Amino acid sequence: MKIAAGDLRIVTKALEKHGILLQTDAALPNVVSLLAAEQIRGSWWTHPLAQKIFAGLNKLQDHEDILFTKLISGKITLVHRRLWRDFLSIATARQAWQKRGLSPAARFLLRAVDQKQIVRTNEIEWPKRLQPAKIGVAAGELETRLLIHAEEFHTKSGMHAKLLEAWSSWSEHVSFTDELHSAVLAKRVFEKLLVRLNKEHDGKGRLPWISSGT
Repeated sequence: MKIAAGDLRIVTKALEKHGILLQTDAALPNVVSLLAAEQIRGSWWTHPLAQKIFAGLNKLQDHEDILFTKLISGKITLVHRRLWRDFLSIATARQAWQKRGLSPAARFLLRAVDQKQIVRTNEIEWPKRLQPAKIGVAAGELETRLLIHAEEFHTKSGMHAKLLEAWSSWSEHVSFTDELHSAVLAKRVFEKLLVRLNKEHDGKGRLPWISSGT
């Protein structure tokens, strides 16, 4: 099922208005419900418009003003370009909440990304000392701490894998050159925004530094 340009405009206008959108959520503004034109609770994969939703999400991932990241409640969140400076000021700060309690596997993976800038999970040599820890689980830890940018892709064999990228590398390839500022000030921007959205939509969205402790 093809996605109409008008459907995408509904999503991009909502994102411009709010600054962030969840990919899916039971209460907060989200892409899946906008594309389906109704609030969806539970998995959208079984919805009659699942193909349309999938196509829309793929197109949005290529949008020059949209960042996909796990910002709110550990869920995929779309962040509008106007908030990228604030987001990156937080993501690159390497504060205590980002590093506290990381598993050895996640720390190993973070060092690999720091060194190489871009890492594909299907190409990493996973040390025996880290087994049975899974690369996907370790990557998820880094994503929810905002330590890396991650994007899923299919390998030649058809398997799912992730491309993990340092924020400096990601900023370069999306031509983002704004000077970053205080993580403290940047956090306040998202905190005020989420308080308003939670109040307006009876939501329960959480920010990772508040969930983990600053």
